[in-house]
Amino acid sequence: MDLELSSADRVFRDEVRAFLDAELTPELREAGRRMTSVFCDKDHSLAWQRILHARGWAAPSWPAEYGGPGWTDIQRHVFFAECARVGAPNLAPMGLRMVAPAIMRFGTPQQKAHYLPRILSGEDYWCQGYSEPGAGSDLASLRMRAIRDGDDYVLDGSKIWTTHAHWATHMFCLVRTSTEGKPQAGITFLLIEMDRPGIRVDPIITLAGEHEVNQVFFDAVRTPQADRLGEENQGWTVAKHLLEFERGGGYAASLQAGMERLRAQAGDEAGDETARLIDDPHHRRRLAEAEIAALAIDITERRVLSALSSGGNPGPGSSILKTQGSEALQRLDELAVDGLGAYVAPHQPLAREAGSNIPVVGPEHGPTAVARYLNNRAASIYGGSNEIQRDIIAKLVLGL
Repeated sequence: MDLELSSADRVFRDEVRAFLDAELTPELREAGRRMTSVFCDKDHSLAWQRILHARGWAAPSWPAEYGGPGWTDIQRHVFFAECARVGAPNLAPMGLRMVAPAIMRFGTPQQKAHYLPRILSGEDYWCQGYSEPGAGSDLASLRMRAIRDGDDYVLDGSKIWTTHAHWATHMFCLVRTSTEGKPQAGITFLLIEMDRPGIRVDPIITLAGEHEVNQVFFDAVRTPQADRLGEENQGWTVAKHLLEFERGGGYAASLQAGMERLRAQAGDEAGDETARLIDDPHHRRRLAEAEIAALAIDITERRVLSALSSGGNPGPGSSILKTQGSEALQRLDELAVDGLGAYVAPHQPLAREAGSNIPVVGPEHGPTAVARYLNNRAASIYGGSNEIQRDIIAKLVLGL
């Protein structure tokens, strides 16, 4: 694969850089710097999405017919890399990158016309209702029930680890509509408005002191059957399609940005020139290994983007990216925390809140590095655990 940009792609890269220089405000840059996961807070994420939407760049992977920019796979790669390079906040992926492709594939004309423009503009903000207590990696064992009643389904049960449910206007949700046959055969995919009576969102505070995930309870919640995506009892097919988009892509740019942070930490930010991390052969070797892994993921990600640009879906390549990308992120987190030494302190992210009088010691990147390390421990579990991804790779790639 030719990794060099063509002259046309270099012109495009310069256009992206000029746009970012002009439109990315100091406040948005600071929001991007403070991110400790793939999610930015809702206000800054939507503010940046509105700016991108006005330019027609909010959904780089969408087909032009639905409002995407019609970019090539290389242009998309350049765009993501440049956004990561300058620390632009991430856009919430649940709508733009996950449920939108599922609606494009399985939605009715009415569903496409209603939901896609609202996802693109940010008017609808989505969360994912998959995992339940007792149904995480074994998602087919989910128990949340949906019973037909007239033109509605009546929902009872709960979902857990629901990222940004406390801010979401909508949830795409897997529910059980049948207990006959294989567990996967009785699952249905619903699009649910979060303000319906009977929905309660309870926060789950992480070890990093952050409120990102929640448990959501459904008590006799009524939702229209018209908001079912795909056929009843065929939701497993929709879910598998969506998960390929959740797992595939988005790692290379984050890894390159993480490498830049590590290089700075190992050299310029060390302070004492006699004790720089970069002078430690063991640390240098770990940095080199991390950079090799990041390059390999970069190339694999370009292959996946190429499949998407030709109208395909990520396929088992998304499982390769999920395992290698999430574990590479964790290795970078470990390097960052190791380099902090005595300044590692789990409580430090809380001390960074505006108006706090708690003194914060150590490097400026310390609090976010620790919180990122704690948050990304789940990266090899969510979206389908890496053990399951390796089973998929063994079956569909290696033919075992």
